[in-house]
Amino acid sequence: MLEGLNHITIAVSDLDRSFNFYTQMLGMTPHVRWNRGAYLSLGGTWFCLSCDTPRPSQDYSHIALSISEENFSFFVLQLRAAGVREWKENKSEGQSAYFLDPDGHKLEAHCGTLASRLAALRENSYQGLVWLN
Repeated sequence: MLEGLNHITIAVSDLDRSFNFYTQMLGMTPHVRWNRGAYLSLGGTWFCLSCDTPRPSQDYSHIALSISEENFSFFVLQLRAAGVREWKENKSEGQSAYFLDPDGHKLEAHCGTLASRLAALRENSYQGLVWLN
């Protein structure tokens, strides 16, 4: 049986540019790097950059990264100062910044947890919401 999320791999067009973005802008820890890729981590999540032809999602699919409320405002200021493009305005519970990586992959920095989202849904549910446990 599955036990959890193992790693996330994204296609990147320019390894140097993406490596710098993910390590310097987002603060991921670099572990190894080779001609066509790199392994990084954030918290307990393993993240792989792999040189390929990126085809970022045109739908709502995205990768959400956790950030504390006390670091959120400064982080958003850093993104904007660096000219990082935003792709969506937050309309849900908790503070979120939705931004694009250098290849247009959709990312989110979110203050909150599944528990905080579920608590918010108790106050303001989605249309057709059914509680399963």
